[in-house]
Amino acid sequence: MPVNVLIALLLALSLPLQAFAEEDEEKVAAPQVAYLNLVPALVGNFGSGPKLKFYKADVSLRVTGPEAEAKVAHHEPLIRNQLVMLFSQQTEEGLSAPDAKEQLRQEALKQVQQVLTEEEGQPLVEDLLFNNLILQR
Repeated sequence: MPVNVLIALLLALSLPLQAFAEEDEEKVAAPQVAYLNLVPALVGNFGSGPKLKFYKADVSLRVTGPEAEAKVAHHEPLIRNQLVMLFSQQTEEGLSAPDAKEQLRQEALKQVQQVLTEEEGQPLVEDLLFNNLILQR
């Protein structure tokens, strides 16, 4: 068998292996998104007046990477405190607006990111989701 044919055959066989290796590298390099559920749900009262008003919020935080996930989990008590304080400051009028839940979600995300930036130097949390938000007025 001529040497040129042998080299061409070896090159042809190595190309699929190289393609598989590149796919594996892409899979490893892809960021791992995780959702951290704040358990138990946040429960408390809000507003003022003679009648008590209650909220119950099931919250998830979206992070990327195991390192960010571990850091956010470590600061969960501080995050929970910040969210409880935010929810308790809400008014019935403020929560009656059509887009009130979305505004509350955005403010909650902003405050969580602010707390984590103060503690870790970066926001770490990419998004905050309400899995369930119940308001009893």
